[in-house]
Amino acid sequence: MNAAWGQRWREVPLRSLINSLWGLLLGLILSLGLCVWAGENPWHIFRLLVTSSFGSIDDFALSAFYASSLMFTGLAVALSFRAGLFNIGAEGQLLAGSIASTVVALATSVGAAPEVTPWSLAAFLLSFATAALAGGFWGLVPALLKAYRGGHEVIVTMMMNFIAAGIVSYVVVGPFHSHISQSPETTSVPAVFQFSSWDPIHHLAPQSPLNISILVAIGLCLLCEWMFRKTQMGFEWRAIGLNPSAAEWNAISRTRYILVPMTASGAVAGLVALNEIFGSAGNFRLGFSADYGFVGIAVALLARNNPIAIIPSALLFGALQKGAADLDLETQLIGRDFARVIQAVVVLSVIACSALPRLKVRWSHAGN
Repeated sequence: MNAAWGQRWREVPLRSLINSLWGLLLGLILSLGLCVWAGENPWHIFRLLVTSSFGSIDDFALSAFYASSLMFTGLAVALSFRAGLFNIGAEGQLLAGSIASTVVALATSVGAAPEVTPWSLAAFLLSFATAALAGGFWGLVPALLKAYRGGHEVIVTMMMNFIAAGIVSYVVVGPFHSHISQSPETTSVPAVFQFSSWDPIHHLAPQSPLNISILVAIGLCLLCEWMFRKTQMGFEWRAIGLNPSAAEWNAISRTRYILVPMTASGAVAGLVALNEIFGSAGNFRLGFSADYGFVGIAVALLARNNPIAIIPSALLFGALQKGAADLDLETQLIGRDFARVIQAVVVLSVIACSALPRLKVRWSHAGN
């Protein structure tokens, strides 16, 4: 009996993966079918998206750059989903982490030497830690309200997005606004805080903003997969998400697994600062996020909240974001917003294909 159950559980992830792949294929077919309705050649649109995203080293590097931020936000959403929580606040959490780490970098670099020194190295690490701490704090607030006051995490995290946007706007156009730019952006952090001078990943494609953050994101996905599979905390995390009542009967604290997943989720989302601020732009610009927090929800759903599957899922959405830039230039009737249509149709198709086995089971029981 135990062997049979073990074999069954080994087959479940493979079956889920196959269902997701069928959903992905169906979503792409339906999306391209919409091109015919819009008056465009679907093969031309498909070829344009592929060549724009993977046509050259620089094209692929830019797709991977977008995917890096989406890995962080997709993993952030998945961590809370695995505990049965709906974190809709990854956008606000990445903003909190990015602005806090930028302010710390600017504040600690005053009077610092341009070369690497023990002080600059400490400030460098402190800035990165601040990104995670600020994002984690932005996730902890709704967790506390849910755990102790019964506030719904969806509503609270959505409201926290607006609060983060307001604070960021004040900081960027106020005390830390760049004095040499009319755009809403902060002063650039010193070169010693930026990756480009030493980053081996950036040197592979120097014309693109791709940087070592992609390895950090992949490493976090692998670490979370190991945690879920091999540690007691990972087991309890999954148990409370699958059946809170049964988990509490087995002395697993519901409060703990509200606070820990939401805080960890916010901390991971805050690490988008590594990719966007320190790995690419070098400063904080209003509107730098291409809705990474919200697209991260789609990334997590497509990956079925599996940390390993988030890597290819983020690459797919990153490629769509890169390919969408050429739709405005190369087509007459379809613009970059069509990429969002593709994303939505793909996610809905994956969800529909994932639900088919459960529907078959219900129909078979109903027939009996």
